[in-house]
Amino acid sequence: MNVIKKENHQTHSIIVKRKAVVGLTGLLLVLWVLIFIPVWNVAYWQGWAFFLAFSVPVTIISFYFLNHDLRLIETRVKAGPIAEKEIKQKIIQTFAGFFFICVILFPGIDHRFGWSNVSLFLSIFGDILVILGLCIVFFVFRENTYASGTIEVNKEQNVVQTGPYSIVRHPMYSGAFVMLVGTPLALGSWWGLIFVFLLFIIIIWRLFDEEMFLLKNLPGYTSYCQKVRFRLIPFIW
Repeated sequence: MNVIKKENHQTHSIIVKRKAVVGLTGLLLVLWVLIFIPVWNVAYWQGWAFFLAFSVPVTIISFYFLNHDLRLIETRVKAGPIAEKEIKQKIIQTFAGFFFICVILFPGIDHRFGWSNVSLFLSIFGDILVILGLCIVFFVFRENTYASGTIEVNKEQNVVQTGPYSIVRHPMYSGAFVMLVGTPLALGSWWGLIFVFLLFIIIIWRLFDEEMFLLKNLPGYTSYCQKVRFRLIPFIW
């Protein structure tokens, strides 16, 4: 019986890892297409710099948790509108996905027609913000194995109050905000920030809905909110 359970566990692990690798490969291919197709020219150094600034950390993070926290990977591969259970969250995730695509896609159009003039320094600074945002997400994942891609509470889940969660209640969104602000700048576009602003609104909508869910379903979350006052930005909000 133990041998069968072990074999089933190994088979399950292989399936999860395979899904994660396929998903990562698909993400990077789609990302490349979204960056370069609107420009219709691979001589777009901002695009290559951003692609590396995003894809290298994401790949490192993915393979780190494939080896150290497969539970986290399993919950993260289930994401997006289809994976959500509530209709409201399906709507939120649909808008979030659309605006995220626009954040990546529109700077290429901007670059092709020369609408923005972003300096070399600001583009590099944007890449640094992208890397910094992903680093924050990495520390969030390392601290919280239940950082699911959907809004849910696991039976074994406890309130995480350490690491970045001791500073703000939603550090993963904080990291995402840093990354998103850096993205249009890295790609050389001022106009792309419009879609970042729209995406911020959607994420904050999701944040409030998530907090209401956690207050009802996660024991200890109410006292945690009283202890950690700030949601996204330390000492501000």
